Amino acid sequence: MALSSRSAVAIHALTMLARWDDRSLTSAEIADSLASNPVLVRRILGSLRDAGLVWSTEGRGGGWSLARAPREITLHDAYAAVEEGRILSRHAHPPSDACEVGRNISAVLEVEFRDAERAMEERLGRTTIADLLRRMLAIEHELASANR
Repeated sequence: MALSSRSAVAIHALTMLARWDDRSLTSAEIADSLASNPVLVRRILGSLRDAGLVWSTEGRGGGWSLARAPREITLHDAYAAVEEGRILSRHAHPPSDACEVGRNISAVLEVEFRDAERAMEERLGRTTIADLLRRMLAIEHELASANR
């Protein structure tokens, strides 16, 4: 029932690209920040490119950049670009029609799960990459002030 880590990787990459918007970043640089594999990062970036959120240039000095302003990219945009299927898993096999719970649980859960998924999509749609970057930089500023 849990989301894959693709959303977190995508949001991390988008936030990094927003942070250093004055230059392109390589997939290796992003992978270093994630402590991850550049191949995984390239796959995620490819999905983000297909969704129109990032673009890339090849060759020396090439790399990845945001295709839109950070304030125009929501967390839901990132989620939708890299995740497939429903957020909450449904029954893998149809329950038994011989049981009153089995006969009715799917219909009851469908309403609850659909409402929960809509609420999550709406919430992620309210937060932008610019919002995350602002909060991250504020935390970094507080840490730097505390260490003085």
